[in-house]
Amino acid sequence: MSPAPSTQGPLVVGVDSSTQSTKALVVDAATGRVMASGQAPHHVTTGEARESDPQDWWEALCAALRQCGPAARESAAVSISGQQHGLVTLDKSGRPVRPALLWNDMRSAAQARSLLERFGGPKEWADRVGSVPGPSFTVTKWAWLVEHEPAAARSTAAVRLPHDYLTERLTGLGTTDRSDASGTGWWASASETYDEEILGMVGLDPTLLPRVARPGEVVGTVHVGDELPFSKGTLVAPGTGDNAAAALGLGLRPGTPVLSLGTSGTVYAVSRHRPADPTGTVAGFADARDAWLPLACTLNCTLAVDRMAALLSLDREAVAPGGAVTLLPYLDGERTPNLPHSTGMVHGLRHDTTPGQLLQAAYDGAVHSLLGALDLVLDTDADRSSPLLLIGGGARGTAWQHTVRRLSGRPVQVPKAQELVALGAAAQAAGLLTGEDPSAIARRWGTAQGPVLDPTERDDETLTRISGVLSDAAPLLDRAPRGE
Repeated sequence: MSPAPSTQGPLVVGVDSSTQSTKALVVDAATGRVMASGQAPHHVTTGEARESDPQDWWEALCAALRQCGPAARESAAVSISGQQHGLVTLDKSGRPVRPALLWNDMRSAAQARSLLERFGGPKEWADRVGSVPGPSFTVTKWAWLVEHEPAAARSTAAVRLPHDYLTERLTGLGTTDRSDASGTGWWASASETYDEEILGMVGLDPTLLPRVARPGEVVGTVHVGDELPFSKGTLVAPGTGDNAAAALGLGLRPGTPVLSLGTSGTVYAVSRHRPADPTGTVAGFADARDAWLPLACTLNCTLAVDRMAALLSLDREAVAPGGAVTLLPYLDGERTPNLPHSTGMVHGLRHDTTPGQLLQAAYDGAVHSLLGALDLVLDTDADRSSPLLLIGGGARGTAWQHTVRRLSGRPVQVPKAQELVALGAAAQAAGLLTGEDPSAIARRWGTAQGPVLDPTERDDETLTRISGVLSDAAPLLDRAPRGE
């Protein structure tokens, strides 16, 4: 079937399978115009265990694509981007052995500490895999599974990441890409191969892992029947992790900083240099092309601030200036700083502290964590005065914008394009058809264009106060639960 008359080029599908939902876009590969879209939610457990059934992701993908209507069937290529780090274990028939352990499941904190000690310490890990793995990383989750659910580990015939699982459901072939592989903790960034010594240490047979596809490679064609509205022969791209997809979706050039405000918060920039931060603040991820994506991530961002607003019975925008209250919004433990057992903390309450000031303090605490890692993410020759690209669910919130400007002292640019992760996946799919660099495709689409908000004077007083409270409270925040 030929594309609808209103399109200028072939249609492609980009998918964002995030923590909370799956979003699908049908995009005109020539112009970047979104022709159709769909979305369906995921179920995620609450509490210490953060898990989802991978079959739930598949059903959400099917539902989102059905919402796209005939445009999905007209598409010539598809790419899946997904939440990083999640451990998907499959049996010999390809069915999940157990629910997937998600990136924000912190139960493997003890295994992370043990692996650091057993393999030479943080510097050895950073030099080897580009990152110092914490409990978010897949290698620690596998170690937890072996220790706590050995029967499930023994029943596992294939280990996948979330985007790998969905891509394999499309093609029938086990593949991943370099960006998502770089977040596992068992992919050596220097050689861009699986590290068999690390795999041996955690008891994971390398034959259980997917093949790492090359950027721009066609990894297969859609082979499913009536479940999905794709035509026979639709090309499938390697897919990628969500942050790498957003970098593609922005057409990101080296040195341009991105601050993403979602369930988690991230700061990152494309670099031509392989990162290796022994402090563990910056994860040395690969990007979806041939460069690198040094990134720092906080577990607590928009979800934590919205929770504080709900506790205070306030609208999320109902912040108030003034006061000297400090709120560390570590409601799910924290990754940056590395405090997996931490809880939220409030310091400096007074009789005259208002609910709006307390809510503003939650914003300040979340943004402080991200900005603290920004200089470590950027190369030494990066322009520190250029605008921060502000993306994610919080990017259009006035309170978020004002807080980032006030605490960074930098101009902020808010791209008009939404769903940048799915757009990045769509650009990757379009690259299969045109042979172009997906980032160049996204730049042609103009996805990063948007208003630039002028900088304000940096609020050093607030930054210093939060840093002081964090330093003083570190022993309490790092305290492991009783019985561990």
